[in-house]
Amino acid sequence: MSNLTNLNKARKDRKRDAEKRDANTHSAKFGRSKAEKQAMAAKLTKAAKALDGHQLDTKDA
Repeated sequence: MSNLTNLNKARKDRKRDAEKRDANTHSAKFGRSKAEKQAMAAKLTKAAKALDGHQLDTKDA
């Protein structure tokens, strides 16, 4: 006797696999790794601190 196949499960599995494949393709094309995101955040923080350090006081004290 052969194994029974649930067609709904097979359809959902195919759809899930296709979505995962599309997501992997998209993330490889457009995504950044966690390390790249952290490096960019550190660079922006450093630039903001440097800019704030060069700001002139405009108060009349």
